[in-house]
Amino acid sequence: MGRLLYTTNVSLDGFIEDPDGGFDFLPAGDDVFGAHTELMQSVGTLVYGRRLYERMSVWETDPSFAARSAALALFSAAFVDTDKVVYSTSLTATPTARTRIERSFDPTVVREMKDAADRDLLIGGADLAGHALRARLVDEVQLYVAPVSVGGGKPGLPTGIRIDLDLLGERRFDNGVVLLRYRPRLA
Repeated sequence: MGRLLYTTNVSLDGFIEDPDGGFDFLPAGDDVFGAHTELMQSVGTLVYGRRLYERMSVWETDPSFAARSAALALFSAAFVDTDKVVYSTSLTATPTARTRIERSFDPTVVREMKDAADRDLLIGGADLAGHALRARLVDEVQLYVAPVSVGGGKPGLPTGIRIDLDLLGERRFDNGVVLLRYRPRLA
C-alpha cells in the first residue's frame, strides 16, 4: 500500500502563487532541487491537476530541460519513469507517456490507487490536494516554505476546513527554505 503525499512550495504566508499568479519566489538552490528529485525518484505515481500537469509535462516533452545539467537530467528521468494521473475536464489527450486522464475526483478511486500501489503517490495542485485532504486521503503534507511573504494569491492549503497536523520533521536548506513534514490527524 502506498502513501499519498502532498508536496508543494509555499511562501512564508502560505501561498503557492502570488496575487499575479506568479510562483517564481522559491529561491534557487541545488539542495532544494535535489530534495525534489529524491522525492520524485521515490514515488510511483503522480496525481496532478491539469494546470500543474501542463507545467510539469515539459520535463518529458522538452529535451532541452534535461540537457542543461546532470541534476536536471536526473529529475527529468524520474518524471518520465513515473505513472501519471491527471484530473481534468478539458484535456482530451496527453503529451506524456504512462499518463491517464480522470474527469472528476472520486475518493474511492484514489483509495484504490493507494491500496494497489507498491510505492508512494504524490498529489500536486492545491485544488486537487484540497479534495484529497477533505476526503482524509493525504498521509503526509510536505511544505517547502520560502523565506518571502507575497501578500496574497492562491493558498497552498485549502480554506474553509480545519486540518490538525502532527510534525514529522523539518529540514533547513542553505538558501533559507525550510521543508516542514506533517501527518494529518484523522480524528
